[in-house]
Formats: sequence, structure tokens, C-alpha cells
Amino acid sequence: MASSSTSASVKFMVLMPILVSSLIVATLGNLNQDIGITWGDGRANILNNGELLTLKLDKASGSGFQSKNEYLFGKIDMQLKLVPGNSAGTVTAYYLSSKGSTWDEIDFEFLGNLSGDPYILHTNVFSQGKGNREQQFYLWFDPTADFHTYSILWNPQRIIYSVDGTPIREFKNSESIGVPFPKNQPMRIYSSLWNADDWATRGGLVKTDWSQAPFTASYRNFKADACTWSSGASSCSSTTPSSSSNSSSWLSQELDSSSQERLKWVQKNYMIYNYCSDTKRFPQGLPPECSA
Repeated sequence: MASSSTSASVKFMVLMPILVSSLIVATLGNLNQDIGITWGDGRANILNNGELLTLKLDKASGSGFQSKNEYLFGKIDMQLKLVPGNSAGTVTAYYLSSKGSTWDEIDFEFLGNLSGDPYILHTNVFSQGKGNREQQFYLWFDPTADFHTYSILWNPQRIIYSVDGTPIREFKNSESIGVPFPKNQPMRIYSSLWNADDWATRGGLVKTDWSQAPFTASYRNFKADACTWSSGASSCSSTTPSSSSNSSSWLSQELDSSSQERLKWVQKNYMIYNYCSDTKRFPQGLPPECSA
């Protein structure tokens, strides 16, 4: 029986890359096909035949959208151009999230600032409803002057955050030492532009200047190389995928030596907060994944 089981396992491992590569859903282009406006009462708009999406914030309301598909693993890219000028008090959030009280979540949040001061890129990972895994960065460019690509690679082994192809953070699967990892709950992409002047800029000391409203963030070139989730099943194990892609390298991707060097460069020069270095916050000891 053991040899038969081993043989079956080997056959599955050989077939799995072939199966997955033929069933990954890849979308790029028309935002009308992939994105649904969820709130904002007309402040969120898809323009230019689906090529551009804008979110606006004024004193009455912000706005937001979500993906029409749910995903269970994938590489998600979106180009963003953030609120220009005095964006203090505003937050542009772009993230993956599941539902429920023990949700999983993978966050990009862009914390606005006074004119001339840098944005703060805030990242966090939630697994089974537990977060508190913040890392924050400055960017090495002006994110309001042009579009830049913000990417989340999520596979069973790791989560990699990247900006314009440069990795800025890696969160590894540390289940072997008791740290839950997002791997069982499908997630949608969400984004919103909202007022958070009670905490977003200098801990809430700098308030939103509503004379600058409306504030606008812009999006384009959404791409999802991903396993979609529908009716309780993944497209990566379905026999009737809705579309296909020849690339599933992200499913087992890890950082090569060049990418590891770029990650170290970013974290040395642009990281401004790392929960894994905050011994005052964790007086009983740093979280276990910090030493993994």
C-alpha cells in the first residue's frame, strides 16, 4: 500500500504544474470586467472604456471598489497614482481580504502627508483575524507624479510585496512554528480612499484640509495571474476554467539572490517601522515568525 500511495503522490506532483499552468486565470485590461464600484455615491468612476478608475474623497464621503472575483493564491498587480499635494489625513487602501471574524488580509495602505513630506506605505498581514504585523516604508520616488505598480504575490509558501518589481517585504509561511498563514480562505481585492485624520498623519496631529477637496487617487492596468474561487472550488483544480494563462511561476516563486539584495536595500534605506524590531511593543518577546 505504501508504494502505491507514493506512486500516486509522485504522479500528482508531476501533473500538478501542468494542471495549474493551464488553469490559472489571467486578466488584464478592461476594469469594467474585473472591478465593481461598491460605495461612494458617484465618487468612484471607471473611465476611458475601462482603462482608468478614479476614487474621490470629499468631506461628505470617500469611495471604494472590489474585485468581481475571489482568489486563492495569485500574483496581483495594480498601477496607482496617489492623491497629490496636501494629502494629510487621507488613506488610500489597496488590499486582499476574506470575510468573517477570523479573516485573512494582505494590506497596502498609503498614508497621506503634508505637501513636500513623503507618503508612508503601511503594510500588514492578517491570518485568522490576527494582524499586528506592520512594516512601514518611505518610497524612493514621488508616488503622486505618475503611476507605479504595486504587487502582491501570494502562494502557499510566502507573501511578497513589491513596488515596480522591487520586493519590499516577504512574509513566509511559518506554520511549522505555530504561526497561522493565509492559505484556506479566498480573498477579494478591495480599495478605498477615505478620511482617517484621527490617526493617519503624525498620529492624528495633522488634520485633513478640506479646502483641498476633492482628493483623487487613480488606478489602471489591473492584472491578476491567479486561481479564482467560485462555488466552493478553485479554478486551479477545475476542469472547466473560464480562461487560461501559460504562466504559473508565481505559485512556487521565491526570491532569488538578486531580489534578496534589492529587498535588503529597500529595508535598509526606506523601512521606517518593523514590528519585528519593536521590543517595547512586545515585552514578552517578539512574535515567533520574526526569528523564523
